[in-house]
Amino acid sequence: MTAQKRGAEIHRKTRETDIRLHLELDGQGKADVQTGIGFFDHLLEAWAKHSGMNLTLKATGDLHIDGHHTVEDVGIVLGQAFHQACGEKRGINRFGHAYCPLDEALARAVVDLSGRPFCAFHGAFSPRMVGDFDSELWPEFLRAFATQARITLHIELLYGENMHHACESMVKALARALSMAIRFDENSSDIPSTKGTLS
Repeated sequence: MTAQKRGAEIHRKTRETDIRLHLELDGQGKADVQTGIGFFDHLLEAWAKHSGMNLTLKATGDLHIDGHHTVEDVGIVLGQAFHQACGEKRGINRFGHAYCPLDEALARAVVDLSGRPFCAFHGAFSPRMVGDFDSELWPEFLRAFATQARITLHIELLYGENMHHACESMVKALARALSMAIRFDENSSDIPSTKGTLS
């Protein structure tokens, strides 16, 4: 099946955050990301690079309180854009998985673009600050993304001590798993479900 242009653009504004996001599934891994949280920007840039998607994101939030609203709301908007860009999911692989290491850290991600929102997060994760990023918020981002993307996500930090390495290994594993799942199956143009829908 020939890949068609798949993308979405979303603007979400609340009393806590103002987020504009443009996503292209069939990109070159380019990212232009500004959230006001340096390490979070780094994670989102890695997400784009290793998924092959193009991501443009501008987020402003109440960082004078903390990063929670910004991080969670970016997950919400990214998930909404991903779901919209996937369309009816005709001809895609649907499932994806990946292991990614970063030095002493190793992570695994398994995804199903099922239309059934679920996030299982496991592993030896010991949250602490990474630069200006509270790594306690990383699971919150993942849950928000999975819920709004309407995917089933199982993600696990198998081991790792450095939280920079741990978060980055997880985002790379997620990116690679998503890249596999959205790829078109050359042998099928059907919706990959016995129900005939993945909504």
